Amino acid sequence: MTRTKSAFLAAAALLTLALAPFARAQEADAENCKDHPLLSRMKNFYITECEKRFDAVEFNLADGATKSLEGQKTKVRYGLQENIARPSLLQIRRNYGNAVKAIGGAVLYDGDNEATFRVAKNGKDIWVKVEVWNDGQNYDLTILEIEAMSQEVTADAMYDALSKDGFLALYINFDTGKSDIKPESQGTVGQIAALMVAHPELKLSIEGHTDNAGTPAANKTLSEARARAVMAAVVKAGVGAARLAAVGWGQEKPLADNRSEDGRAKNRRVEIVKK
Repeated sequence: MTRTKSAFLAAAALLTLALAPFARAQEADAENCKDHPLLSRMKNFYITECEKRFDAVEFNLADGATKSLEGQKTKVRYGLQENIARPSLLQIRRNYGNAVKAIGGAVLYDGDNEATFRVAKNGKDIWVKVEVWNDGQNYDLTILEIEAMSQEVTADAMYDALSKDGFLALYINFDTGKSDIKPESQGTVGQIAALMVAHPELKLSIEGHTDNAGTPAANKTLSEARARAVMAAVVKAGVGAARLAAVGWGQEKPLADNRSEDGRAKNRRVEIVKK
């Protein structure tokens, strides 16, 4: 080998070593983020951000309607590693559709860049939304495990709380933005009626409260409608309307900090107040 050729190869090797530290490594997942146990990521994607909290999520349905549901939401945002061929939007949607079908779920909506799935798992009703954007470079996976903030309170426990404090906060569940009492809260309403029947001298004010999402005026209207719905249900159970009153306070009297979802959930309540 000539001296010139040897010098050239040595220089090339040094240049390669010098550039090696600047080669771009694969992007790592965002701190404290991981895949949901139900559905993992597609190959060559990493997690750019994530969140987990009790929240409401709106899902598209095949008939053109939408459905808003509340529960434990996990949202994971994925990005494609550099220098990797982008999958098509259809490929991402089909990937998750097939994964959901494999565990007994169903496809409820399949659009250009979004899909909705539903599956029952471990006794939970689970809804899944996949939103693809940036021409397949990124996608969001949202998994909502349906659960409502619930509470089991007997008539006797209600009476004890009213005797001690003069009021009691109840977590009666309603459809989002509406005053329809959900089935899982009918038992609590029934216990209010049982309380009134057991103590005929008792008079109550039923008072609705909301978190600070939305406008104060709308929240006040909604909270009053919910209080009236509970009152109507108690009256229907055989309690005289003259012993009851309904008031809506909206967001005016929070119990907890509205900056957290846990705080907002505690503020969405109905109180029974001894008159």
